[in-house]
Amino acid sequence: MNEMMIAVVLGVVGLIGGFLVAYFAGNRLALAKIAEAEERKKLLLDEADKEAKAIKKEKMLEAKEEWHRKKQEFESDAQTKRNKLQAQEKQLKQREEGVASKLELISRKEKSVQVSEKELQGKKEQLTKTEEETQSRRQEIERLVQEQTVRLERITGMSREDAKKYLIENMLNDARSEAAQLIKDIRDDAKSSAQKEAQKIVIQAIQRTASDHSVETTVSVVNLASEEMKGRIIGREGRNIRAFEAATGIDLIIDDTPEAVVISGFDPFRREVARVALDRLMSDGRIHPARIEEVVEKARKELEEELARVGENAMLELGIHNIHPELVRYIGKMKYRSSYGQNLLGHSIEVGFLCGVMASELGLDVNQAKRAGLLHDIGKCVDRSIEGPHALLGMELCKKFKEHPLVCNAVGAHHEDIEMESAIAVLVQSADSISGARPGARRESVENYIKRLEKLEEIAMSFEGVTKTYAIQAGREVRVLVEPERVDDLLADSLAHNIAGRIENEMEYPGQIRVTVIRERRSSALAK
Repeated sequence: MNEMMIAVVLGVVGLIGGFLVAYFAGNRLALAKIAEAEERKKLLLDEADKEAKAIKKEKMLEAKEEWHRKKQEFESDAQTKRNKLQAQEKQLKQREEGVASKLELISRKEKSVQVSEKELQGKKEQLTKTEEETQSRRQEIERLVQEQTVRLERITGMSREDAKKYLIENMLNDARSEAAQLIKDIRDDAKSSAQKEAQKIVIQAIQRTASDHSVETTVSVVNLASEEMKGRIIGREGRNIRAFEAATGIDLIIDDTPEAVVISGFDPFRREVARVALDRLMSDGRIHPARIEEVVEKARKELEEELARVGENAMLELGIHNIHPELVRYIGKMKYRSSYGQNLLGHSIEVGFLCGVMASELGLDVNQAKRAGLLHDIGKCVDRSIEGPHALLGMELCKKFKEHPLVCNAVGAHHEDIEMESAIAVLVQSADSISGARPGARRESVENYIKRLEKLEEIAMSFEGVTKTYAIQAGREVRVLVEPERVDDLLADSLAHNIAGRIENEMEYPGQIRVTVIRERRSSALAK
């Protein structure tokens, strides 16, 4: 038992001793680790302190830079706002000054208004009295008008509506009469003022030209030395005359006319070639087919060479120059062309002269006007195989040989095939009408003449109130007889104007046509 107690005590003591040994050994080891941990802690703290100082320094630098940047932005914003405030202060000062001046003006007006309020009050009272008096007078007038209307209806036997219609009709008739009279006065004034200068210029141009009034025919007469020459021209079995007609392209008429032979043909150039050739054959005396062909060819070449001289003479006559040589030859060809029996060259020279006179009066380019007048019918000399209006053909020919654009336009527009671009084109058209419309310048077939007269009378008869029409003076005047009950004096003037307008729109004619409306009223009584 004791041994067991001793063993237990020894065991307990051993455990305690072991525990103490272990405790002191662990404590020493722990102290060593603690010391090592303290050392490491100190090192970490030093490193953390150094790193914190570096970060602090860096952040301080960044903070300073940000502060400087914010400061600059603030200063610039502040300066901008300061400038705006100064501008607003300036505007406010100006507005205050304006408001002060307006207040001063308003105060002055208020003083003046206060002064005039008494006067206004007096005038207002006066106006009120005037309005009351006016209202009473208006009522009195309405009462009198109603009484007068009743009396008028009783006297005239007409109702108010009937009387109103009657007055309206009278007013409409009066208005029509006044309108017709006003139209007549305006038209007369326009005619006297607008046509005065134009008539002066045209008349002056016509007076300054002197042209032949004869009309070309389609025949030429060659005088013979003797009747014997007719047989030689005919030749054996007619071989000479057949050869002559074949070479010249014209008809040779040998009839009973004493000592004369007629050359007939529509081409004046061929007629002239035949005339020259026949004169030379008769002078030479040798008339046979071979000789005829030789003489005709020689005469044709000489006349073609003469075209340039004729064109140059026409240019000299008008005083113009620098026209292309080919155009000069075309001008020479116009000598052997005719239009309605009027020689084309003479007509073109006359038109050029008239254009120059009118251009001089109007202050336009005289040289261009003369050139356009001379060349306006040049298209009639172009080869007949080329189709188209002669005005447009002439314009293309002038463009080809580098004529001025205004001259080309005047040539192409003188029959209104294209739009006119200058006053010179109008002058060419007017001069062309003047030259072609003068008496004796051109011939007109009887059929066309009769148709034109019938058309004139037909147009005039188509108007209401017309009883009879007469075309007189070769179709240059139309006299219109009207019913006096249906057409009064004022409407007669309007009728003449309307008939003239219809004639202008529906007919083509040279010169002018006068329309004369005749209104005649006859009253008769029988005395028994």
